[in-house]
Amino acid sequence: MTASDLADEEDLLLTATVPPDLAGSRLDAACARLFEQFSRSRLQGWIEEGRLRVNGETVTRGRQPAVTGDILELDAMPPQDTTVQPQDIPLDVAHADKYIAVIRKPAGLTVHPGAGQRDGTLQNALLHHFPQTAGVPRAGIVHRLDKDTSGLLVVALDLAAHAKLVADIGRRDFRREYDAVVHGTLIAGATIDLPIGRHPRERIKMAVVEGMRGREAVTHYRVQERFHGHTHLRLKLETGRTHQIRVHLSHLRHPIVGDTIYGGDVVRGAGMDPQLRETLKAFPRQALHARELELEHPKTGKRIGWTCEPPADMQALLEALRAAQ
Repeated sequence: MTASDLADEEDLLLTATVPPDLAGSRLDAACARLFEQFSRSRLQGWIEEGRLRVNGETVTRGRQPAVTGDILELDAMPPQDTTVQPQDIPLDVAHADKYIAVIRKPAGLTVHPGAGQRDGTLQNALLHHFPQTAGVPRAGIVHRLDKDTSGLLVVALDLAAHAKLVADIGRRDFRREYDAVVHGTLIAGATIDLPIGRHPRERIKMAVVEGMRGREAVTHYRVQERFHGHTHLRLKLETGRTHQIRVHLSHLRHPIVGDTIYGGDVVRGAGMDPQLRETLKAFPRQALHARELELEHPKTGKRIGWTCEPPADMQALLEALRAAQ
């Protein structure tokens, strides 16, 4: 996993409330505590650029004192990278108009360049297929999927659509539903409401953490199909933290099949059908798929949505689990 993977599914508009123990501290110092995924120097730069609002008002001075109860809103949208070049990489386009495009992202496609991958990404492909995105930050990417998560992703094709979609994400006005195949048998659906932050020891991972180190993270799930030793889940995100579904399910001790970061690549189960065991061992990625996306169109204001069934590898995994019953 590269450092850029840690930004996948991260909200681009971050919010936090100043707690009593930070009252009176410099605003940039308070931000460094509340938005610990970013360095203090980067936060100071963003504050000077006017990308921080306190109680709805833009501030540009990091020296001013923080006040208990202040609502901080940070625009963490990365600046446009003019070094990213168009590349003729095939895209499966579910919808496109003048304002937005909805992409069916395959597993294995990185969303944007990072330290571990400079090209061959969705961003490179967007610049080729939708040249107008050269004038939009990150070629219009407003939310992300992990490299090895498949499914639906919306892209803004102009600046106005970009601003509207980023604001809607900040207001949690996107509806996102996922398919996941997990280890273990769950009996019924539930809501996971546990904060997520950096893992205390392994900095390339996220974890459920307590207190101010974590950010609110809420995942709703229901059982779609049960198997002996595994479960097919449907999940809805209320928030969009880094690796949220993967972290929450791993915390419940039901990691996603194939998830090498959060324990899903270990195959257990006495008496398991040998063919199924080999299928599980060979599954090449986390069995997670963004199947539904619903949003308000940034131009028309109408609610629209799309559905994308899981790809062939997940369908084959489900068939193998059914056959072993």
